Amino acid sequence: MTFQSLGLIEALLKAVRLQGYETPSPIQQKAIPPILEGLDVLASAQTGTGKTAGFTLPILQRLSTGHRAQANQARALILTPTRELAAQVGESVKDYGKHMSLTSAVVFGGVKINPQMLKLRRGVDILVATPGRLMDLHSQNAVKFDHLEVLVLDEADRMLDMGFIRDITRIIMLLPKRRQNLLFSATFSDDIRQLAKGLVRNPVEISVTPRNAAAPTVTQSVYTVDKKRKAPLLTKLIKDGAWSQALVFTKTKHGANKLTKHLESEGIVAAAIHGNKSQGARTRALADFKAGETRILVATDIAARGLDIEQLPQVVNFDLPNVSEDYVHRIGRTGRAGQTGVAISLVSADEVDLLSGIERLIQRVLPREEVEGFEPDQLVKPTTLNRPVRANKPRRPLKSETNVSNNSRHTNNSTNNKERSTFGQGPQPGNKAKSGGRYQTERARQPGDASSRQGKESASDRPSGQAPSPYANSRKNETSGSGRNRPSGGNSNRGSNRSRTN
Repeated sequence: MTFQSLGLIEALLKAVRLQGYETPSPIQQKAIPPILEGLDVLASAQTGTGKTAGFTLPILQRLSTGHRAQANQARALILTPTRELAAQVGESVKDYGKHMSLTSAVVFGGVKINPQMLKLRRGVDILVATPGRLMDLHSQNAVKFDHLEVLVLDEADRMLDMGFIRDITRIIMLLPKRRQNLLFSATFSDDIRQLAKGLVRNPVEISVTPRNAAAPTVTQSVYTVDKKRKAPLLTKLIKDGAWSQALVFTKTKHGANKLTKHLESEGIVAAAIHGNKSQGARTRALADFKAGETRILVATDIAARGLDIEQLPQVVNFDLPNVSEDYVHRIGRTGRAGQTGVAISLVSADEVDLLSGIERLIQRVLPREEVEGFEPDQLVKPTTLNRPVRANKPRRPLKSETNVSNNSRHTNNSTNNKERSTFGQGPQPGNKAKSGGRYQTERARQPGDASSRQGKESASDRPSGQAPSPYANSRKNETSGSGRNRPSGGNSNRGSNRSRTN
């Protein structure tokens, strides 16, 4: 199949040839025809498969006819979750539309708003935007949607994960009811489908790859190592392998900065990119990395979606992501467009549960390696595709438990007598024992503590299962977490701080 067989006009075919593409990818083959027909589309495909061109090309062709955009109006709106992705989509619109007379603009936060307002004053055919900045512009009457024809949600699942659902809902309420709706994403969760119900009309559903599948061209492996030795191990891998370029993911912004300093101290040209960096710094770091001037780009998950870096050979998970799906998007930065790539994860003992979750998601146990001199002192437990079943190991009963159960019997009577003399009446009221569970023993409480505390509860006195104050140890909580907590970086800035990440 060729692009010409999809029904594209010559101006677009010429632009595609200049980009070096001869045959459309599977997602392009399936998405372009229904979009040209004006149908709503719900399309999912893994990263690096050409989703951007899959909606950009037919939109350009549809807008090539009809009335030009009026002042402060947009005919097509493409929403993206991050500044970097918005800039990339904007470049694709320019590249594919260079032989057409259509206009476009890209707007996002982190930069001055006045130039964007001036750009929109004459109206644009295609507007690429992040949700936060778009709402700012609309509130100042800089952009209107009275004549909007097409709405695109790019990386829709990420926008929901980053907390943009309220902005998206408000934006949709501003749009004309008669419009074409296109949702493109690497994955379609239940939340996305719920959103789609109120957005699309009789959509054409397209899926060209299994959900949450990694590209077969990416070689994945795990290097087990103690957490404190991850940075030296990464340095060794870079130098021994003579890596020309690698994208390294950390869990936190602080971790990205710290690792970057370490690499630079070892003579490796590196740069960090995350939500605390100014937009200018982020743009320069990414540009230098793409140009090959920066050898290692250290990033939080703000860079995990939509960034198209040609022939990126290595992706390294310095820290495993808290959300298993983010692993797929991270390693999707390599092995794009049929190219081969390598994805390495540095895993310490405390990340076994995260690793297990990732392996269950991709339905594959990743091969493990150890580097001589970096063998972990703490055992990184083996994993399986089945949920781990904790062994029922006998445990020593808490002293307070021995008195809660009236039927407890022990052969050692002296021990029992000692426990009874120590704890007397057993647990105090308000501290109910959970059968087979954990609770605060009375040994940590002295008589009269409850009355003297007067509602002031310390961490040591809090019964197990009761959440600590969200304001306690805030710095610690900022960089820690497990399970499905949202990773730090691009995913963590929302609400009032949204302008820093979109």
